[in-house]
Amino acid sequence: MTVETPYLSADAQLPYCRGCGHALVVRHLSRALEHLGLSPRSVVLTTDIGCVGLADSLFPYLHTVHTTHGRSTAFATGIALAEASLEPTGLKPIVMIGDGGAMIGLLHLVHAAQLNVDITVLVHNNFLFGMTGGQHSALSPLNWITATTPDGNWTPPLDLLALLRTAHAGFLARQFATSQELATTLAEAIDFPGFSVVEIVELCTAYGTRWNQASGASLQEIVQRQGYALGKMESEMERPTFRELYRHEPESRRPRDSRPAVPRVNAKADLAGEVRLVVAGTAGERVQSAAGLFCRAALAAGLYSTQKNDNPVTQGSGFSLAEICLSPSPIEYTGLESPDVVLVVSEDGWKELQANGTLAACRKETLLLVDSQIGVTPPAGRLLQLPLRREANPKRAALAAIAAWLEKNPLLPSEAWEAVLAAEPAERRAESAAALEIGRRLALSCADL
Repeated sequence: MTVETPYLSADAQLPYCRGCGHALVVRHLSRALEHLGLSPRSVVLTTDIGCVGLADSLFPYLHTVHTTHGRSTAFATGIALAEASLEPTGLKPIVMIGDGGAMIGLLHLVHAAQLNVDITVLVHNNFLFGMTGGQHSALSPLNWITATTPDGNWTPPLDLLALLRTAHAGFLARQFATSQELATTLAEAIDFPGFSVVEIVELCTAYGTRWNQASGASLQEIVQRQGYALGKMESEMERPTFRELYRHEPESRRPRDSRPAVPRVNAKADLAGEVRLVVAGTAGERVQSAAGLFCRAALAAGLYSTQKNDNPVTQGSGFSLAEICLSPSPIEYTGLESPDVVLVVSEDGWKELQANGTLAACRKETLLLVDSQIGVTPPAGRLLQLPLRREANPKRAALAAIAAWLEKNPLLPSEAWEAVLAAEPAERRAESAAALEIGRRLALSCADL
């Protein structure tokens, strides 16, 4: 039953080129949602990089997520997996992606189809990359002229629906953007309880029609030449969705998160406002795991906490750092413009903080607690040095630095640390406790801290 519910903005100015099929898809999607009568806040629209991503602002009543190139299906899959494995909220993910983005993220599409997660993917196939200059994609027809195939495409196009059929997709359809049946097809796909994909064939009026003397009237012939069928495709027998499988799977056989759960303690943290820290050191020396333990202790004591890690692509060499934000109230912005505390336990960490501008962003009241083996030029801020690496050893230095700072700034109750240490693997528990004790001892020996 059709209901009068707003999905598309009433005063939406469609930002597409004249004649672009994307505008038709937007309107048909709105009609499909109206037909289904879904609550706008139950729909999550994940869009890709490219012209297709301009749809975000046109649907102000929906949840929208604008993703990196090719990854919109992966984001939507994550939402669907959370809906299946956690307390459900009734969210329905819909993906809008172009043919270029679909090829960049092809494995995400295949994986979502194999999982049979409850998402609907709308692939806007205009045979090329429209926003970046008209380059060819894996769906460009033979002889199709693009910026990168000026003499015509030599490679046969991929039949995306045929591929996803082999991945056991349950709902597959192909329609023209101009089809009067598109809204009905989209509604059926969205209503389907599992993975569904609709390939929407259209033309890019900025490049495709100009270079190929193509028009809407010739689109049928282009599709026929590729041997593509239109409408809803036959698929395999109905199979259970990921949600159904997960909910009926015995508890003992469900995949489990190997990370320890965050405990809760009665004693609460003593923190009035937000504090931002940076912990920096060398890759492989447990800088980020020390920061993670600290964040879990903060959570155990009732604080809000965020942690953002950084390290070189080489992973096992060079610097390692973590940016931490602690707050007694929800954290709306996780960026770090100017740190309150900087803990540095190796030369690699110090050099990276110089290079990325963290040290230059320090204020005069910023505390810099630095290992005594590091030769430093004092930046802005209050500089203190402790023999962290010598006393605690390199793999315990970061946790010792955190403990040293907390000894003189007792934000967290001891019960929080005891709780998170108890959740640590047995082989790490004693070592972490030793690092904390060394840090406290070093702090007590430093009158300036």
